[in-house]
Amino acid sequence: MSTPTSHFTDAERETVYRVISERRDMRHFRPDPVNKTVLKRLLNAAHQAPSVGLMQPWRIIRITDGSVRLQIKGLVEQERHATAKALAERENEFMKLKVEGITECGELLVVSLCDQRENDIFGRRTLPEMDLASVSCAIQNMWLAARAEGLGMGWVSMFAPDRLAELLSIPHDAKPVAILCLGHVDDFYSAPMLETQNWRQGVKLNQVLFENCWGQKAE
Repeated sequence: MSTPTSHFTDAERETVYRVISERRDMRHFRPDPVNKTVLKRLLNAAHQAPSVGLMQPWRIIRITDGSVRLQIKGLVEQERHATAKALAERENEFMKLKVEGITECGELLVVSLCDQRENDIFGRRTLPEMDLASVSCAIQNMWLAARAEGLGMGWVSMFAPDRLAELLSIPHDAKPVAILCLGHVDDFYSAPMLETQNWRQGVKLNQVLFENCWGQKAE
């Protein structure tokens, strides 16, 4: 059996960093189907994510029923309007933003935290939210793999978790955390969409990096 090498070429390293820098939260899709072999690779990438205590708390539901898609879109639309109201003076501006591509994307996935999570305390006794961090790692794995495959992905978080859970028969002690739109796109955004739409500008690394204590700027 061959031993995997621990070294990568300069070109291989550059590809990893390029994929990270060009990943985008996509909202515009073409309806072309996603190749099933590619989809399996993406799901495997998600499942290879690190997880606290090796609990692998992600549960992924593939939505193939068109009527269920429409119901999910309805839940998102309800929350979109509620969010707009909560934004007060930015309500009209927010309503002009495209926040999902649920009916356009080739694949729709719902990612949930698993049930019976309270039984796992390895690494979670003082930080129970580490299960959510693990699920986020799985989603990021899929996101980066999708970008490498030339596919777009968008994470939709505008929904009432209890209502989505009821729709998808998710157990009461599990919790849906993401609706993922996955599919072909005409092009990837040149920058995060919220920046190009002048909603918000990202901050620089030196604004979030401290040294030794909070607020102490790092070299």
